Amino acid sequence: MRQMDSVGLAEFLRNRREALQPEDVGLPRTARRRTSGLRREEVAALASMSADYYARIERGNSPQPSEQMLAAVAQGLHLAVEERDHLFRLAGHQPPLRGSGNDHIAPGLLRILDRLRDTPAEIVTDLGETLRQTPLGIALTGDATRFAGPERSIGYRWFTMPESRRLYAEEDHAFLSRLWVSGLREASTRGGPASKAARYVDLLRPKSAEFRELWATHEVGVRPGPVKHFVHPELGRLELTCQTLVDPEQSHYLLVYTAAPGSESQEKLRLLEVIGSQSMRGADRV
Repeated sequence: MRQMDSVGLAEFLRNRREALQPEDVGLPRTARRRTSGLRREEVAALASMSADYYARIERGNSPQPSEQMLAAVAQGLHLAVEERDHLFRLAGHQPPLRGSGNDHIAPGLLRILDRLRDTPAEIVTDLGETLRQTPLGIALTGDATRFAGPERSIGYRWFTMPESRRLYAEEDHAFLSRLWVSGLREASTRGGPASKAARYVDLLRPKSAEFRELWATHEVGVRPGPVKHFVHPELGRLELTCQTLVDPEQSHYLLVYTAAPGSESQEKLRLLEVIGSQSMRGADRV
């Protein structure tokens, strides 16, 4: 482990905080602001840590932050991958590996997601792990970021948690099973036997006969169609078009769900916005 550069770390964080405006990170701009950039307490809230702890880091008088804390700060400040790596080195840590299995979202994807407040959208990894959702995305599918361990992956939950399938139209289940297995095979081949994807394969084999049968077919190249059929517990079926924006460096995907103008699904999306995500969180839908 390297020695922490407390002064350099403090200066870097202060510089990045002061360069950001509230709207850059999805926060509302209040009428009266004395600071030119973000406030320390705003960064702390974005990173899910106490304002006092973050202030101590920025003043250069804190103990060495953990890797988990640094990752949260990097995401809260919308740092690019190179900036995140620099942050880790200043704090005396080795930067996380890039690519598949990495949770750090590129600032460009975050900026787009922050502007989709009235649209269901989510950022997912190539393993089907949801990293961030819009409020309407949570209202549509539930909070998919609440899972931990292998259950973070919708593909893993698909074969181990039968209730996860209730979100999708039954006629699509067979295809979705093939889709998850195909994607996991491609990811495990890219990552090799020591990858997270390969570990998911080892975990799923003894748990699901369906997974074992599909895995034995060696099918690759299965891709989702443009239309997804969701089954909401209160609104019923929704037919939504999925547009995808790809970050190839981090293997992340921004998925945006829209309905055809004038369709019944569009009316249901409007109703979903009225209902809001609060009343939806009680239902275990993913």
